[in-house]
Amino acid sequence: MSRILVVEDNREILSNITLFLENKNYIVDCADNAMTAIYLVGHNDYDVIVLDIMLPGEANGYDICNTMRKSHNNTPVIMLTARDSVEDRLTGFESGADDYLIKPFSLDELEARIKAIYKRTTGISNPIFNVADLSFNTETYSVVRQGVFIEMNPTLYKLLDILMTNSPNVVKKETIENHIWSDDIPESNVLKTTIHMLRKRIDAPFNCALIHTMRGIGYYIK
Repeated sequence: MSRILVVEDNREILSNITLFLENKNYIVDCADNAMTAIYLVGHNDYDVIVLDIMLPGEANGYDICNTMRKSHNNTPVIMLTARDSVEDRLTGFESGADDYLIKPFSLDELEARIKAIYKRTTGISNPIFNVADLSFNTETYSVVRQGVFIEMNPTLYKLLDILMTNSPNVVKKETIENHIWSDDIPESNVLKTTIHMLRKRIDAPFNCALIHTMRGIGYYIK
């Protein structure tokens, strides 16, 4: 599970980012000023740091990033700012930032940037897949929707895995069957029953259905 530090002096933005990422099963630490951020960076290991440039006090995001790089801390940094000039971006990159996100931004885009930068810098894909309010950690097999942990058997985990890793694309019936049962594929109605069981856990207790059928072809989750 990835650990993220979010540094943002706007309490509303900080709260929104934190809640969004925690609902996606990230571990999130927060700071609303430079001193707290520098302390947390010095005492914890993070996978990614989301860092606002404009902060109260004498130090700003550029200063924090510079301090990190001078101390050989290479944690990936995504800078947040309302400034979108070329000069501002160059200053950010020169201070050691890895990516740059202009306010206002979509929280989904922020998560996409976090995943991309994590994979680029570590060579490891993030094990957490998210579709709408459903989160699936392929390492811990933790399935969460709207804060509710969902228990499933190994067959349902395999089914959810192939649907979520291919979302929003349709996965053909034959592909799903091979993924779950390999060379021991059961009768055709078994997959239909398995989909029904997954829907009872993922969709039935909630307001919005995520699992869909492409009749005659396969299934998808969106």
